Amino acid sequence: MFRYSPVFAALALSLMSSAFVPSLKASETDKKTIITASQAIAVQETILPAGKYVLKLLNSSSSRDIVQIYNAEETQLITTILAIPAYRLRPTGETMFSFYEAPAGQPSGLHTWFYPGDNSGFEFLQPHHAASLEASAAGN
Repeated sequence: MFRYSPVFAALALSLMSSAFVPSLKASETDKKTIITASQAIAVQETILPAGKYVLKLLNSSSSRDIVQIYNAEETQLITTILAIPAYRLRPTGETMFSFYEAPAGQPSGLHTWFYPGDNSGFEFLQPHHAASLEASAAGN
């Protein structure tokens, strides 16, 4: 009986350590992304001054398109946004952002966010200032 105890101990240790593996991949499930902005950016109707921010998905069973934006230390929730699913043909190995055009003196609006290796991402509504710019350009 005692000669099998090292085998049982190794088996128990491997089972216990496998329980901790999912927590190591937390950034893949919540898509945690740190963004550093050198100038102000608009995310829908929220203006983020230049600085560092954390984008994460809300752990929700009803929707995987709820994006939360935190300060750099993740101690303050700045805004929660219901994003629109976005798709691309070829995933890349790095985070990709695209921005809406903005009128002079206004912050650029965040348009899309893709997590590394994903075909699907998140689209954000155009800020009102950018939408009014397009409307005035179309009317001229």
